[in-house]
Parts: sequence; C-alpha cells; structure tokens
Amino acid sequence: MWARWYKKAERTPDRDAIIHWVAGEEPFRWTFSVLIETAEDLAAMLVERDIAKGDVCAIIMRHNRMLYPLYVAIICVGAIPAILVYPNPRLHPDKFRQGIDGMSLRSGLDWVFTERDLEETIRPSLERPGSTIKGVHFPLEWKTGHALKEQLHRVFTRHNMVNRDDSLLLQHSSGTTGLQKPVLLSHRAILEHVNYYGHAIGLNENDKIVSWLPLYHDMGLIAAFHLPLAFGVPTVQIDPFEWVMVPALLLDAVSTERGTISWLPNFAYNMMADKIPDDQLDGINLESWRLVINCSEPVRHESHQRFVGRFKHCGLNPLAISSCYAMAETTFATTQTPPGTPPSLLALDRIALAQGSIKIAQDVDQARICVSSGKTITGCQVRIVDENRQDVGERTIGEIAIRSRSMFDGYRNYPEKTAGVLCDGWYYSGDYGFVNRGDYYVIGRKKDIIIVAGNNIYPEDLEDVVGKVERVIPGRVIAFGEEDKNLGTEHVSVIAESDITDDQRQRKVKMDIIQAAMAIDVSVTKVYLVPPRWLIKSSAGKPSRKANKERILSSSETRGAKTNDYAGIEARHTNSAQVG
Repeated sequence: MWARWYKKAERTPDRDAIIHWVAGEEPFRWTFSVLIETAEDLAAMLVERDIAKGDVCAIIMRHNRMLYPLYVAIICVGAIPAILVYPNPRLHPDKFRQGIDGMSLRSGLDWVFTERDLEETIRPSLERPGSTIKGVHFPLEWKTGHALKEQLHRVFTRHNMVNRDDSLLLQHSSGTTGLQKPVLLSHRAILEHVNYYGHAIGLNENDKIVSWLPLYHDMGLIAAFHLPLAFGVPTVQIDPFEWVMVPALLLDAVSTERGTISWLPNFAYNMMADKIPDDQLDGINLESWRLVINCSEPVRHESHQRFVGRFKHCGLNPLAISSCYAMAETTFATTQTPPGTPPSLLALDRIALAQGSIKIAQDVDQARICVSSGKTITGCQVRIVDENRQDVGERTIGEIAIRSRSMFDGYRNYPEKTAGVLCDGWYYSGDYGFVNRGDYYVIGRKKDIIIVAGNNIYPEDLEDVVGKVERVIPGRVIAFGEEDKNLGTEHVSVIAESDITDDQRQRKVKMDIIQAAMAIDVSVTKVYLVPPRWLIKSSAGKPSRKANKERILSSSETRGAKTNDYAGIEARHTNSAQVG
C-alpha cells in the first residue's frame, strides 16, 4: 500500500490528497507529496520508539490533521494501525478503559497513540497484570521535519520487509464501545478490493470524495479514505461530531469543493432532510454530486424520497441516489447499484413477509417498499441460504452468505466467533435478505428479528412508523422482543425518546405509538418512554438494540416495575455507556 501511495506522490506531487475540513476555518490541504514526506518523518520517529513490524497500534484521536500522516507512517514501517473511537464525554472513564483492556486481551494491542487528555484514563491499562500494551505515545506533541538521512534509511529498510500478504490494518465491527470483534485485513485484500469497488462505482481522476464518516468504521476508513488515496483522488474529511451538530456541513463541503461521491448510513438521509433549515441552503450547489451511496443499514425508499425532495432544488440529481451492501469482514462492499441507475424497488406484502414469504403487495397500505442494495461487485459471490446453510431459490428469504477475494481470515484471537461465521470459505453474515433478478435486498438482522406466534417482525419497520408519531424524537426509537414465559413466545416492546414529561400527555403518546404499530399489523405490548439522549449508540452512530434492551430491562427490574410506564426513568445510568 505504501508503494502505491509513494507512486501517487511522485506522479502528482501537488495534487490534493486529503482536505481536512473544520467548520469556520480554512481547510487544510495535504498534497500527496507533503503527506508522504510528513509520514516519512513520523515513520522515523516510530522506528526510534521501537515500533516493530506487526505491532498493533491503536490510534485514539479527535479530528486532527496529523492523524492521516500518522496512520500512513504506521503502515510504512509495517506496523498495524487500528483507529478507535475517541470517548464520548458522557462515557465513564472506567467503561472506556474496560474497552481498551478488552482489546488488549483480544487484539493483542501493543501501543496506544492518543492525546494527552486521555493519559490518566489509559495509563492504568498499561499497569494491569497481563496487559499487552507496551506504551502510550502523544504524536501531536512530536516535531516533524527533522528526520536525518540515516533515519530515513532505517525506515525504508523496515518497509522493504513488508509484503502484500502481511497485515495492513485492524478494524472492529460495530459495537457500543467500538472495541468489538477485531477484523485483520492484508495489503492484498485492501488493494484488490479498492480496485474492484473503484470499478463498480466508475471512480476516475475527476472524482472527489466528501465524507463526515468516522475512520473507526469500515465505511469511513475503506470507502472514504483508502479508496480515494489508492486511486489518487482527493478526499474531504469532515469532523463527525461537527456534522452531527451542523448536518449542512456536508452539503457545504460538496458545494465548495465540487465533491462527486459520498457514502451515508440511512439515518443520515432523514436527519439532513429534517434538520437543515432553508437559510443554510443559500448558495448550495449539489450538481457535482454524482453518487450518494446508502450503506451500513437497511435502505429505506422513503428516506431517499425525503432527501431528494428536500435538496433537488439545490441541483441534486435524483439518479445520484445509490445503494451498497458492505461489512468490515469483506473489507467493505459486496454489492453496489450501478452508477446512474436508480436502486430497484419491490413493493412486498408486509403480512406475507412476516410469514417468511415474498409476495407482491396488492394493497399499498400493507406494502413494505424494499430497496435493492445492488448487484455483486467483481471478486464477490453471494448466496441466500436456509438455516442449514443450503441454497434457497430466488425471491426466498434466507441468510446472506458471501465469498470474496478480499475477505478476512477470521476474527483476531477470537476462534469461537470465527467458527460461527466462517465455513468452507463462506462468511455467514447474520443478515436476512433475498435476491431478485440479480439484485440483492437486505431486510434485517437475524438476531434482531422478533418472532411472535410464528410471524417475523422486522424491527426497522416498526421503528420507522413509531418515529413518525408526534412528540417522539425521529430516529430515536428501538423495537425489540421480550420473552413472555406464560405465552411461550415473544411480545413486542418499544423504547422511544420523547421530551414529554407530564403523565397525561405521556399516556397519549403511548397510545399513539400502539395505534401506529397496529396500522402495520403489529401489536405492541409495552412502550417505554425515555428522555432525550437516553438511548445508547453503537460506534457506527446508530441506537443499539441489544444494549438498549439490556439497559431498559435492567432499569425496570431494579425499580420493580411491572407496567410500561417508564417515562420517568432517570438518566442515572448515563455514565455506564456511550449515549447520545
């Protein structure tokens, strides 16, 4: 990978590589030559500090322009970077430290590169018996531009020891701490994947990526960082926390920089359509945006409609809306909608879908509009299988299994989890979906589906309708199943954030939620109303069903509660998990 970056710096030294975007400031522009030169200086400092080939180097930093050359430098010396989420201020230090300790145990963490503010939090992890962490470094305090010739010679000697099959990076599947299943990927896997996926989206020298996605997530790291750097096209990097506060930053960057491609999780389409006021759209021109790719969550047709309806007057081409199915275990993408082609749609009977069958809806009120995530990209094969991992026919729901030229070899130091998902070269994703005329449709996670009296209820459908109830905060809803031992099945429960505090209005909101669910033929047994910012988020920025289910049930049991009146739950557990 370093050799490819180095050649880009030689051929186009003055071309922008990374444009570091900070609200209210002039963007900082890393050209390819300056990026590589700075990375060489940092690599010399890494060698001086005994960072060895194969060492796992955790990077825990906020949005800072020095993160990029540090990441590149770690790869240059043959070490393995792992970008981790910087702790939310509301996350208790002990909880964050537990995550670091867990990664040390599972991933074999060797070094931590962070900011001085976290020293007090991280230092105890070094002193813990059995810790693999050798030291903590503060690279923002290092002085670059002073590497001597003999130091650079040591860097290049070290780099020449690296081959294509060596590990390039370590990334983690999404979780409430960002320190979950460790996925190790090789130089070969990344290089092959960016070539295949670049071809699938027609990436060319005129493109410019614009992203607010965090680099600890595969969509941000592979699609919005490695892909453009490998192809020699610029990438604009926006602070994720700033984007959450001011979603119009993405549009501003696309308009100003003439950006062409962005990736977004589905919730971002709704958030931007709903939260960006008219006065922040003055002068915004989105005509250059040729691909806005929906990825990382089940794709929602209504979200696309709202997004296009809101920004079409700014020059957004409806054909720019695209979709993709991706995961860290396959490096990134497995399917992609061809550029310039709208994602295929199927209006399916919701009741038949709950019974596990695919039937075109005759009644629009009973329809679920399923959106295709595209066709397989080169280098990938996809199957739909039953519970015995046998292939099923077209338009039959099953688990999605993938085989890829750029697939991981297993979770690092996690043989039991690897054995559960890898078999004979196939990765069993845990996602449910089906194929129709070569297009793949993802409809939900196997572990999240609620089974009531033999019917499958997809929580995304219920969360969508509840999110539209008045005084429920959109996008801040979780649906899950609670075991009913008396009935021998599950019943449906909903957690919804609301700013309503008085009892009478809370009861009305709960009834409105129950009635909204009945409109899609779902009976909700319990409604838990919680205050704003109560829900725990995963590292991908989405409310976590598992963590929030555990939290609400733990809270209710602690209080001895037997009803669904949870509107008054205090946020006293806020410091025990990442929330927001």
